[in-house]
Amino acid sequence: MQNDHQSLNAAPVQSARIVVVGSVNMDLIFQLPRMPAPGETLMGQSFHQIHGGKGANQAVAAARLGAHTTLLACVGDDDFARSSVAALRDDGIDTSLVRQVESCATGVAGILLDAHGENSIVLAAGANAELNTADIEKARTIISQAQLLVCQLETPLASVRFAIEMAKSLGVKVILNPAPMQPLPTSLLAMIDYLVLNETEAEQLSGVKVADTEAAMQAAQELCAKGVGTAIITMGGAGVVVVSKQESFSLPAYKVEVVDTTAAGDTFVGALAVALGERQDLKRACDFAQKAAALAVTKLGAQTSIPHRALVESHFH
Repeated sequence: MQNDHQSLNAAPVQSARIVVVGSVNMDLIFQLPRMPAPGETLMGQSFHQIHGGKGANQAVAAARLGAHTTLLACVGDDDFARSSVAALRDDGIDTSLVRQVESCATGVAGILLDAHGENSIVLAAGANAELNTADIEKARTIISQAQLLVCQLETPLASVRFAIEMAKSLGVKVILNPAPMQPLPTSLLAMIDYLVLNETEAEQLSGVKVADTEAAMQAAQELCAKGVGTAIITMGGAGVVVVSKQESFSLPAYKVEVVDTTAAGDTFVGALAVALGERQDLKRACDFAQKAAALAVTKLGAQTSIPHRALVESHFH
């Protein structure tokens, strides 16, 4: 097993083209000294309203890190939608495939954030639940022109599966971040080129308890045995474990002062997509994703914390 850091070349060989199918949420963040106990009312220290949603976050990460990025999503007919779409456009994301659903609320995430930067999240799907196969079909041409399709599970599984099947038929690589976790059939896993998940999700999908790096390696091997091309298990401060049919390795985490872990996973996914789309090798791509995720946890909020490429390259030169 190899265990080292490698840097990503500053000048990409080619700009990545990425399509993200996913959610758009408004994050309502409460900063607390600790998590409340059941039945307890706890006075918060501050409140913030920040653009989020796993799909939107991953699209923002990809765009800020250098990819031509298209987001396929649904938003409601409200101020949260207008604000969210405007912010996505400001990041240079193609929002032509973001559909506004009449008489529907935009998705909302209630986030409790403790003094250690750890969070608990409750979701109300809103318009995210309206994403359907017709929306995906409209994206066929754009998906066909992409190097990678990126999906999560904050939108209906049937729509996610339809998008993945379309990508595979078009020869486009697929990254799936199976969060929030739900049971996934082996037939779906077998279509995934890169499965990016945390320890809890890895345990649920593999049946292997992930207590340390060695156990994570076993879980990743089990996922590859189910047909996944490459299993990538992110373990926060313990780093990342990667298993494919060709290689297996782990990389340690970069040491930073943790403020908020909310966008760490989404930043990792977006950064990974960018590096792979630029034809970086797997280890370099994962290292680049680790760097971007490390910077994301040093700031509050989801999209407010996601770094631009220049910062990643200057911080880890």
